[in-house]
Amino acid sequence: MAKAARDPEERIRERNIRLIIKAGIEIFARKGFDGTRIAEIAEASGLPKANVYYYFSSKEEIYTAIIAHLLTSWDNALKYISPEREPAEAFRLYITAKLEYTRKNMAESRLFASEIIQGARFLTKKDREHIRQVTDTHVAVIEGWIAAGKMLPVDPRHLFIMLWASTQFYSDFEPVAIDALRKSRLKADDYDKAATTIAETILRGILPNP
Repeated sequence: MAKAARDPEERIRERNIRLIIKAGIEIFARKGFDGTRIAEIAEASGLPKANVYYYFSSKEEIYTAIIAHLLTSWDNALKYISPEREPAEAFRLYITAKLEYTRKNMAESRLFASEIIQGARFLTKKDREHIRQVTDTHVAVIEGWIAAGKMLPVDPRHLFIMLWASTQFYSDFEPVAIDALRKSRLKADDYDKAATTIAETILRGILPNP
């Protein structure tokens, strides 16, 4: 009974936090951290300003929550790089998942890119350590595949940098991609073709028998 009584309040809390995060992503991506005000986030979320402060003590706290959410989403894509899979399947799934996430969350992806370009001032020590640990974990998977003869000897960290760069480009630098592809805008099919091209190109360079 006690659990049932708490559920409606928890659902309201989760909904309101989602609304605040969504509004924050849109405004931060457009105006930057310094140009954004809590009042704007409140208005865009449809919540009173007091409600925003109830869940977040400052706009910095909202900003860091957005970054944490993005990192979690990237972790979900990296789950495909696992020792139980064969490299070809793992990289195809990872590349597809990463591109799909950036396509559906373009503002969030651009916000993170802007944060990094500006010196990553709101990327916390905990976030940095998390990125290092997650990277180390998946580097170890690639090293295991190389040791087993399933992959050619490549530098796993540089490989990840290549993958991050290629999968982020279509959202973070969309105008350049649009011009290169001679399109008025990118569609889901363009992201599908990008996933295939990136995966096939990478796999030809890292698999003993592509």
